[in-house]
Amino acid sequence: MAADTPVDVDRLRNEIESTYQQVAERPDGSYHFHTGRRAMDHLGYPADLLDALPASAIDAFAGVANVFGPGLPEVGSRVVDVGSGAGTDTLIAARAVGTDGAAIGVDINEAMLERARAAAAATGMPHVGFRRGLAEELPVDDGWADLVISNGVLNLVPDKAAAYTEIHRALRPGGRLQVSDICVEAAVPDEAKQDVDLWTA
Repeated sequence: MAADTPVDVDRLRNEIESTYQQVAERPDGSYHFHTGRRAMDHLGYPADLLDALPASAIDAFAGVANVFGPGLPEVGSRVVDVGSGAGTDTLIAARAVGTDGAAIGVDINEAMLERARAAAAATGMPHVGFRRGLAEELPVDDGWADLVISNGVLNLVPDKAAAYTEIHRALRPGGRLQVSDICVEAAVPDEAKQDVDLWTA
């Protein structure tokens, strides 16, 4: 973690884990972001992709866009999903790559990982798995991935340079990155960077 990270990292991670534990346990609750099938329909995910997944993976979806807008991963490729949440995008990737490929979801939230693992078991796909880990310390080998995806997560990472360094490490030479996220074009004041509530709002 960078020494000059302006926010209390432990408190930020605790707040993020608390928020997404609530989503995992009560996906129909009221949040400051959209969730579930209605959100995915609005974001342009094709219905046939969603109809093939367990409802438990879709119910707790909390992404910000269709990360597969640029295209699905190729058959036989290997995919890492950074901040995989309920596993929705990871499972879509796993179906696309087939059993000759592999998909790994990485998340810090144990409640989301439990939901994702249960959904993966329901699909019967042996080539998909979920690991606990940070974006800044991905639990995958160097050059393992053909594609790294992330949906609405990197904006929550305090050390973005470290996260992108890890993504670069995990990608094979010539691999691809597909990110859907929230960005600002103006400089953020230091006092705002120090406000955990603004990070999670």
